[in-house]
Amino acid sequence: MRIARNRIVSALRDRGQQARADWVERELPELVDPAKHSGLLATLHLDPADLADAPTP
Repeated sequence: MRIARNRIVSALRDRGQQARADWVERELPELVDPAKHSGLLATLHLDPADLADAPTP
């Protein structure tokens, strides 16, 4: 399972975390492997299951 980077960015922007969203856009690949980036997702307080449930473009 991979998560589209734009799903992560949208979740951060919805929370008003613009600087973090900008960083994610610059640093992460277009498709994010939750196993490889589990520490980062935990730091951002994002649950990969929540991000994967919605359809990705």
